[in-house]
Amino acid sequence: MSISKSQSDAFKVMVNWLRDSVREPEQFTLSYAAESSAFVRFNHAKVRQAGQVQQAEVGLKLINDGRHADLHITLSGDQEADLQRLAEGLHQLRETLPLLPQDPYLLLNHNGWQSKNIQEHPLPDTEQVVAEICAAAEGLDLVGFYAAGPISRGFASSAGAFGWHQANSFNFDFSLFHENGEAVKASYAGHEWSSEGFAKRFQQAREQLEFLGRPLRTLAPGQYRAYLAPAALEEIMGMLCWGGFSAQSIASKSSPLQKLYAGDQTFSPLVSLDEKVSGSLSPAFSGEGYPRSDLRLIIEGKAGEQLVGSRSAAEYGLTANGASGGEAPSALNMAAGDLSQAEILKQLGTGLYISNLWYLNFSDQPAARLTGMTRFATFWVENGEIQAPVSTMRFDDSAYNLLGSQLEALTAEREMLLSASTYSQRNTSSALLPGALVSRLTLTL
Repeated sequence: MSISKSQSDAFKVMVNWLRDSVREPEQFTLSYAAESSAFVRFNHAKVRQAGQVQQAEVGLKLINDGRHADLHITLSGDQEADLQRLAEGLHQLRETLPLLPQDPYLLLNHNGWQSKNIQEHPLPDTEQVVAEICAAAEGLDLVGFYAAGPISRGFASSAGAFGWHQANSFNFDFSLFHENGEAVKASYAGHEWSSEGFAKRFQQAREQLEFLGRPLRTLAPGQYRAYLAPAALEEIMGMLCWGGFSAQSIASKSSPLQKLYAGDQTFSPLVSLDEKVSGSLSPAFSGEGYPRSDLRLIIEGKAGEQLVGSRSAAEYGLTANGASGGEAPSALNMAAGDLSQAEILKQLGTGLYISNLWYLNFSDQPAARLTGMTRFATFWVENGEIQAPVSTMRFDDSAYNLLGSQLEALTAEREMLLSASTYSQRNTSSALLPGALVSRLTLTL
């Protein structure tokens, strides 16, 4: 795409200008983030807002004698004006540096690595997508949000490193509301829009909507057999990723997966989890200037590699592997199981079908014990057939139970779940997850 070439060329001009402008022994890193996004909002199955967002910014870090300072600059697209802003930013950082203390955990990458990855999956025409959504939602109360377009990331340093990443993606996040106020929440996301794939995903949501018309079933607290759909499993994995695989958290013994890394606990051998950067929306380099490669975080239920950012590497004598500052995964990939989609209800037999969870938190972090609420389209199933929607319930259980001793099967089909966050810019995080059948889940109230 020409957008990628023109953006990368403009970025290179800024990098070359900086290399000529820094004075020994100054060093710099320059990161780049841009998007060209179509946004469409739906309400009552009609388009209520449609627009296009084009934006780009750079993050400049200046380093001198162990001191460093950062500045973010919004780009206009006018090369002369942007170089002027960069020059002003460089001057501002030069004046700031002497006022700062030296950073004992600053660990720069002095390698002049090169990385280029352009994923030009053809994105669908927005009008075509809108037509398909409106046709599918005819007669339904649909609320939704569609975002699509290329996202670009870049990095360069005074050491000669240069990385460029562009990936095209779309994300349709939607809910179908029943007239009684209950709702089904779903999403369809990925690199390539498939009319057939969308129709199948929408039909599943539509079928669940029908069951929401039945009288609500209230369950007593207790332990129930349960199926966690990929979106529900994502909530659990999201909590575990909150420091779970972080080298800093593990070293300071504050990781929720501390017992896994200590060898005191394991997950089921069915559980294998990777940070799979290759082919994902995430760039193969970090904002700190380290190349990223695929990591095996959990291998058949046992602890694998950790996510190591540069500061943790400096503090604990580890090798940085391109983790972000927060050391959280951004391209989760859980291995599939062998439970087919068509067999889920039959294998569940009698129990809960849980589409979504929300309001999760740790009730006992060292034990990886989680609590949260069921949400949207949770059903009571008997003899392999959906009987009724279930009133909102609170669960409280350990991940070592849910993904360990109580895990019976993972589905063969996995769902690509992209972050729907658009806070300041579209997010590049993703999770490719199966659904999980568990022998029991503890409901507390």
